[in-house]
Amino acid sequence: MAAVTPLLVTRGLSRQFGGLKAVDAVDFELQQGEIRAIIGPNGAGKTTFVSLVCGRVLPSSGRVEFDGADISRLPPHRRTRLGIAYTFQITSVFLNLSAYDNVALAAQRRHGASGSAGLDADVRAALARVGLSDRSEELARNLSYGHQRLLEIAMGLALKPRLLILDEPTQGLSDGEIANFVALVREIAAEATVLLIEHNMHVVMELAQKITVMNFGRILAEGTPADIRANTAVQDAYLGTGSDG
Repeated sequence: MAAVTPLLVTRGLSRQFGGLKAVDAVDFELQQGEIRAIIGPNGAGKTTFVSLVCGRVLPSSGRVEFDGADISRLPPHRRTRLGIAYTFQITSVFLNLSAYDNVALAAQRRHGASGSAGLDADVRAALARVGLSDRSEELARNLSYGHQRLLEIAMGLALKPRLLILDEPTQGLSDGEIANFVALVREIAAEATVLLIEHNMHVVMELAQKITVMNFGRILAEGTPADIRANTAVQDAYLGTGSDG
């Protein structure tokens, strides 16, 4: 049987800011359809790593491959068209636009300037999936912080991504919203690969099929939730410390 090509691969991926190696020679593989969590203490390089994947930051060295193609130097919009969507650690919604219009702007990036057919249906479907159908006409500024986070996920879903990257998605959500989010990610994973940075260890252990632990810009450990719970190096570096960076 032929080997399956991972959806996402990095090789020797590094990013240096002055004298700081934020990401240091990271080799990483993510399989199609996987739910993967990246955890680690504050300053471990997690957000810089996913920024390198989505193109918001370019590497100092190393490469990023998506579905077998080298995308290391592609700008973010080109990566979006390939199927990579990234929601930010801090909400990036347009506060003076309605929830509907925020999602429509995201959907237009996939449909293109002249491709309006189906856009309305895509927008309404994305809002429904995150539970915001009844708030579609509300200005984003009037939504709670938790609902703004869900709106941002809807914006990502409107792109119909092959890879959805979520950076601290449960931050600001209530316990009930977190439970709904867990169910939503499981639903999304039926049609897209999910990579999430998350500080809520209950969410990580419940959702992730595999966990990557970063520390000082490098991968400290990888494995199933059970593997990570039992790893003494991870316990020393992160688990039980309460860090969420």
